[in-house]
Amino acid sequence: MREEFAIGDSSLHRLDPRLKIVAASALSIVVAVSTRFSALGVAVGLALILLAFARLPCGAIARHLVMVNGFVILFWIILPVSVPGTPWMHIGPIPLMREGLELAARLTIKSNAIVLAFIALVSTSSVVSLGGGMNRLRLPDKLVHLLLLTYRYLFVIQEEYERLKRAAVVRGFVPKTNLHTYRTYAFLVAILFIRAAARANRVQQAMLCRGFQGRFYSLQEYAFTPKDWMWAAGLGLAVAIIGIIEWMPGPWS
Repeated sequence: MREEFAIGDSSLHRLDPRLKIVAASALSIVVAVSTRFSALGVAVGLALILLAFARLPCGAIARHLVMVNGFVILFWIILPVSVPGTPWMHIGPIPLMREGLELAARLTIKSNAIVLAFIALVSTSSVVSLGGGMNRLRLPDKLVHLLLLTYRYLFVIQEEYERLKRAAVVRGFVPKTNLHTYRTYAFLVAILFIRAAARANRVQQAMLCRGFQGRFYSLQEYAFTPKDWMWAAGLGLAVAIIGIIEWMPGPWS
């Protein structure tokens, strides 16, 4: 589903997209460089609180977490046996290193905290409003154009791929592990790239004919409200607390 989390009327949905971009980026950076479990635990708690304010469907969030943690499982398979350190236990002749298990746990907590924070903050805005917010933050125009056009035509390319695949099936194509199948998929991908390039040229010509001069204009107004300032102060304080727990000595060390 396209922009499934952007539809809503929660307090996070109504926040200025510039604030959400900055807050999500700052939180992700702090969480990514943190190593203490106490700091990472606070980050996960903050992400869950943001999700509660966003009032997003739990089922959709769970699907995203399943996809993310499908890759995280590889950390638990590889790191405990590849990171040197002190053996924690043995599975047959294979020792599981305590340091590897701790590293896998840190990566798991970090990835889930960052994904949850981005779902709560960034995904609650439409891609168009995020592009406008990035433009107001003085990010490069090419980066903004890349985001907007990629999102728009990613689904167009997907639909084109589905049409090509249906055409192959109608002609009797049955995927197998043989050279004919590999050659057919290679032709399908090649045709997809050719059609995508042709469509890109047509879109560029259409934009130039309509007077495009390298900048998208937005009719949306971007102005901080008192509620935005309150959220900015709260999120800034939360990120600062995580940083203090991580880098300052204290009982949480």
